[in-house]
Amino acid sequence: MSDLIFRPLVAGETALFTSLPDAGLVGRPLVGHAFATVDEGGEYRPEWSWVALRDGRVVARAAGWGKEGDPEPSALDWLDFAPGEADAAAELLRTAPLHAEYDLMLPHGWRDDPAVRAEAERRMAVAERGGLRRLVDRYRYTWEAGRAPLPPRTGRLECRPEPDDAAFRAVMARIMENTLDAHDRRMLDGPGLEAALDETIGFLNWMPSPADWRRVAYAPDGGIAGLHVPAENPGGPCIGFIAVVPEYRGHGYAYDLLLECTHDLVDRGATRIAAATDHGNFPMAAAFAKAGYPITQERVNFV
Repeated sequence: MSDLIFRPLVAGETALFTSLPDAGLVGRPLVGHAFATVDEGGEYRPEWSWVALRDGRVVARAAGWGKEGDPEPSALDWLDFAPGEADAAAELLRTAPLHAEYDLMLPHGWRDDPAVRAEAERRMAVAERGGLRRLVDRYRYTWEAGRAPLPPRTGRLECRPEPDDAAFRAVMARIMENTLDAHDRRMLDGPGLEAALDETIGFLNWMPSPADWRRVAYAPDGGIAGLHVPAENPGGPCIGFIAVVPEYRGHGYAYDLLLECTHDLVDRGATRIAAATDHGNFPMAAAFAKAGYPITQERVNFV
């Protein structure tokens, strides 16, 4: 084989990046996501969009994404390659400065379709060879107005804003105990609690929705039961965060918090709300099902 050239795009090279055929079985095409660089009306920066070229032809590509003003990519959005070019794709990942989490988008039930499963597994293998580690499989949910009636608030919890950042952080610290969230567990098992709090709260601060939407929930006995964060990410309204503190777990409060969060977003005009949870977070998955949130996608997350 001839030598490979690895390089980022320059302005006006959207067509070069998109010249690699894609069957659209997995990844960004699943949600109708088209690639274009910012200079051509898209959302991807040329310097974060890399290709592997062999004899002038794109054989692998990877692109990071970040919202305006981000100093580095916050997500690895694109990763794919031509048949027989897995080595090139892995080397591209090791070469390109796209050090961000990779969420491989997959249709729900992807393991049951041989073609989709094969395409998913070849990308997952390359991601790991390129230096990423598979962290967790997640369900993606989408609530849409009119699809099913929104259950009323249960009234069991009283939700109040918490303007004191330190008090909010203290509640979040209690929530981290025995958390089922793989991202939080990764931080807790590594750099520790303060780093885990910095990462989670930093992500909430990164979202464009205001901090005064956040709510701390109080149980009937007056104790703090948990919190919920109605939010907006760059794609629209979403369930930013929901969790129950250890001493109030086992009472089904995750469902109450989800309804509170959903109603708050609907009251602000949302007609479509995105949400997600880890496969292993059974209480939260049950709450989404009960509240009328269907699974619309799955994702495999690499760090």
